[in-house]
Amino acid sequence: MTLLHLLSKTSLIPFRPHQIFSPISRFSTSFLITKTPKKFKKKRKKKDSPRTTLVQTQPSIIPHFENILLRDSHFRFLTKTKEFLSKQPHEVLRLDDAGKLHQRLGFPRGRKVLKSILRHPLIFQTYRHSDDKIWVGFSDFMDSLLRTERDMENELESKRVDVVRKLLMMSANKRIPLSKIYHNRLLFGIPEDFRDRIAKYPDYFRVVIEDDGNRVLELVNWDSSLAVSALEKEFMVDEDKVKRAFKFPMKHGKALELDMEDERKLNILNTLPMVSPYSDGSKLDLWTLEAEKYRLGIIHEFLSLTLEKRAYIHNIVEFKEEFSLTKHTYQMLLKQPRTFYVAGTQMNWCVFLKDAYGEDGELINKDPHVMFNEKLYKYADMQELESDCTVG
Repeated sequence: MTLLHLLSKTSLIPFRPHQIFSPISRFSTSFLITKTPKKFKKKRKKKDSPRTTLVQTQPSIIPHFENILLRDSHFRFLTKTKEFLSKQPHEVLRLDDAGKLHQRLGFPRGRKVLKSILRHPLIFQTYRHSDDKIWVGFSDFMDSLLRTERDMENELESKRVDVVRKLLMMSANKRIPLSKIYHNRLLFGIPEDFRDRIAKYPDYFRVVIEDDGNRVLELVNWDSSLAVSALEKEFMVDEDKVKRAFKFPMKHGKALELDMEDERKLNILNTLPMVSPYSDGSKLDLWTLEAEKYRLGIIHEFLSLTLEKRAYIHNIVEFKEEFSLTKHTYQMLLKQPRTFYVAGTQMNWCVFLKDAYGEDGELINKDPHVMFNEKLYKYADMQELESDCTVG
């Protein structure tokens, strides 16, 4: 008897030689590498985010417009803190409280606010109060600048009143919530206390309190002399330039066999006349060419009324109902590169009136408030006051 037969008889479990080579193994295979290690995996390209994706790409980028947005970012703490402090009792704020207000004061979350304060030594100063707490306020030099700004606001009051009147005349029902004008007041150079100032102009404005408690500013009298847009004024000076401002290509059949000159003439006929932003756009059929002309005219006139002939998306969206705008405003502006330049990112874009700026990126006509702000930015970046610097 062979050894093999002997083992098969004495074993409790029947022995089958073919089981040694069976594909169904009784042994664990957990030690085997069944997944590709991370370091050998191909990295997936992250999806582009509207938060970081630039609106413009080369060669369409115009650097001086993009640089203006970088300047906005650089001075965000200055502009926000200046506005916030100006409304505080005695224009001071405890440093501990300031450190919790990163959104209101415009400094990066998680950073110490003191670092941002020390960047502008001519504008802000800190001191220890009798309560043994550190407080932040304006420097004496900044106080003198603020007095100059208030004097300037008083001198420009009638001009700002006309801006508000024109905004109301452009609105669908000749009325705009006071809160919307207040939120966007810096865009137009409107003073912080304008809600008190409008009481001096009962022939122009009326404040109505709605059922929900909201205060709405209404237009009292229509003024035909104000109902003339910047485009219409420019048309009287340079008709051809205005004709080229917007482009509305007309679709036509190939059978017409138009040459370039005939096609240009056809498109000009389709472009003009522009629809006045002071007409009632709410009655227009939403998706018609006439309605699009009206909305472009509204945006153009809106930007013309601003200090720097530009506005961010949040400024424009706030007046969406009043100006009968649609959610396609961004795409609409991109189709008109001759007149508008859209800068920044897809989520936080800013639109410029191109003709308002020179080739050097400077505004052609500067409002006194713009010149004041430029001087303020200059002082904000200085570490000490130079001998030739003046407040006025």
